[in-house]
Amino acid sequence: MLTSPLLPQTLGYIAGQWTRGDARSTLTVINPATGEPLAEVPDMGAADTTSAIGAAARVMAEPLPVAQRRDWLRGVSQSLLADKQEFGRIITLENGKPHREGIAETEYAAGFFSYFADQLHHLGPEVLPQPIRGARWTIHHRPAGVAALITPWNFPLAMLAKKIAPALAAGCAVVVKPSELTPLSAIALCAVLERVGVPAGWCNLVCGAPGPIGDVICSHPAVRMVSFTGSTRVGKLLLEKTAPHVKRLALELGGNAPFIVFDDADLYAAVEALMANKFRAGGQTCVCANRIFVQRGILDRFTQAAAQRVSQLRVGNGMDPATDIGPLINRAVFEKVERHVSDALKKGAACLTAAAVTRADSSDRTWGHFYPPTVLTGIRPNMALTQEETFGPVVAVIAFEDEAEAIARANDTPYGLAGYVFTADPQRGQRVAARIQCGHVGINTGTGPTPEAPFGGMKESGLGREGGVEGLLEFCQTQTVADK
Repeated sequence: MLTSPLLPQTLGYIAGQWTRGDARSTLTVINPATGEPLAEVPDMGAADTTSAIGAAARVMAEPLPVAQRRDWLRGVSQSLLADKQEFGRIITLENGKPHREGIAETEYAAGFFSYFADQLHHLGPEVLPQPIRGARWTIHHRPAGVAALITPWNFPLAMLAKKIAPALAAGCAVVVKPSELTPLSAIALCAVLERVGVPAGWCNLVCGAPGPIGDVICSHPAVRMVSFTGSTRVGKLLLEKTAPHVKRLALELGGNAPFIVFDDADLYAAVEALMANKFRAGGQTCVCANRIFVQRGILDRFTQAAAQRVSQLRVGNGMDPATDIGPLINRAVFEKVERHVSDALKKGAACLTAAAVTRADSSDRTWGHFYPPTVLTGIRPNMALTQEETFGPVVAVIAFEDEAEAIARANDTPYGLAGYVFTADPQRGQRVAARIQCGHVGINTGTGPTPEAPFGGMKESGLGREGGVEGLLEFCQTQTVADK
């Protein structure tokens, strides 16, 4: 079992108390690299969720000063940075990613708290410069209300930080529902919030299966804001279930990111960007490249260079410093990657990394769900991995002829979260970026989101934005006061 100074207990947190609540059973948190149990957490449900929402609603009756909120945020950021090695270890053990990525995730999470601590001036009232209709008009940004934050397993700390930091900054008390696969990072963060002096009720944590908790979140009248990161399928369910109550929603949903490399691009720079983008968290990110479009003139050189770099990656336990890629989170994700690769090979794709298939049987639970990085060529539109998000370490290379084809194929998906363009022509880079239907576009970079800029999806990849001032205002409701 995992022991950590950041985890004095592995319980829920409601109204300032660490508790099992009404849970009659527990959920086991598994190390995906070894199959060994890390911790038992209470399998909380509807009654505990109702209690958590009630605690949050009660404290919101008395708004807290902006200065106090700012102090909380800065204190949390400093604590995360001070404990980044241990937070990184917790992330690695429950998620599987390399320890250095767990540390980087902790630094990224800290960035959201420090950024929003510096943005609270945006919440100040704005007085229109001239009287209108004989009155003075003032625009206020009020807290939206109790905010429910539902987070995924792939970035168990960062995805919570990018929600909880702006929520607390805006003055919203929160109810946190982490993934049942990776609740330990959320528990550790709640312990930090308690340590820096966030009063009871402002942050509440319920662990458990998503169904009963989600049903209460969607129906309870005190919850006015729901922020969710996860699959498009679940996002659509939240839209349906919250519609009768007209709740605010911020949804970061699935992606199918295009990575377009034109023949004038710096080929090796594009390959290095692809490596950093595609294989972070073992390819289990919503913004990693899923369809790699390469102009035919450099297709062979690009795929050979990519295959050479991929063959150098080391797959193993994330706590081994030599590991580049850890295990996939569980058997279901492993089987999806297997299915995508098998489907592509049956339909004519070629594999440039032979180990990808011969080592696929290394998924035994006692060893971990390790899938070796794979490069495939000859990808066609009828293959599953072009239509679905693979969420694994598979590079699917697709040839294209010209700019118009690249744009059309990049947009040939219901998703629009992130996309990437590589070219030596700045005008073409901007032109293609403007035509790609994605909320985030990198030009000659594979970088993902940052706390300082808004991030979110187009089409079926979601609603709302996280990060930037826009991410703060997601947790606010605008009130106009005409004072005569």
